[in-house]
Amino acid sequence: MRYAVLGTGIVGRTLAAKLDSLGHDVVIGTRDPAATLARTETTPTGVGPYAAWQEEHPRVRLSTFAEAAAHADCLVNATSGKASIDALTAADAAHLDGKVLLDVANPLDFSRGFPPGLDPVDSDSLGEQIQRAFPGLRVVKTLNTMNCLVMVDPGRVAGEHHVFLSGDDAEAKKTARELLHSFGWPESGVLDLGGIETARGTEMLLPIWLRLMGALGHTDFNFHIQGAGGPGAWGGH
Repeated sequence: MRYAVLGTGIVGRTLAAKLDSLGHDVVIGTRDPAATLARTETTPTGVGPYAAWQEEHPRVRLSTFAEAAAHADCLVNATSGKASIDALTAADAAHLDGKVLLDVANPLDFSRGFPPGLDPVDSDSLGEQIQRAFPGLRVVKTLNTMNCLVMVDPGRVAGEHHVFLSGDDAEAKKTARELLHSFGWPESGVLDLGGIETARGTEMLLPIWLRLMGALGHTDFNFHIQGAGGPGAWGGH
């Protein structure tokens, strides 16, 4: 399948590398490819220059948001939450209609420093905002409640744990579920919460996730919902 991963940060790179390893045709979208390749600095969190990563993954191409979206069958939103609507606007709605978008971003608000808050929160979500702004997209919120290494390798966390799905389109959720299985998520670990409005709940897990990271001192953890396997608990079956 042809995938466009929007976003050149560590999340986008990790997902693109995994998709590439599985044999998919992968393009990473960015606002200005030349500027992205020209950067030489390492981020405060230790993420190195994109150009060095690109050399290690020669099959993954870099292009504009619009070019990436036009090429893809399925898109992954790995931009920062504040930039997601702008990135998808740059991708052009004409290149989005009818396609599945896996939204792994969170609307983190750093206006008051760290740890960040959320904007929107409680009565809305980034997933819903994207779906309203681009009604032709089939948005599925997933993988936004864990570190990116756990996203693509759930075995990093011992025992049972869960990844969530939120979205209004059953076929889009099926596509998402199949991709999650290819990443190593078992059927019993995929919990369908319902419509896209349920993304509010998973996005609101981020504040507790950040505090758990601080308390544990690492990111190899995830949420396990005890009792989730009861009768009728799994949507999409």
